[in-house]
Amino acid sequence: MKAVVDRDVCAGCAVCADMCPDVFEMDSEDKAIVKLDVVPEDAEDSCRDAADACPSEAIQIED
Repeated sequence: MKAVVDRDVCAGCAVCADMCPDVFEMDSEDKAIVKLDVVPEDAEDSCRDAADACPSEAIQIED
């Protein structure tokens, strides 16, 4: 599974980084970035939850 953040849409709320810090972090522009090319299996559920919780719908999940 892979997560992708659309930086043009990201509002910088940091919900994803709070919910799934293994996969997401905020950069110097307060935009979310994905730290890993492939989401670890044990982080898949929290990654999906973070994508669902994103208020700007900036996170896409690719299976």
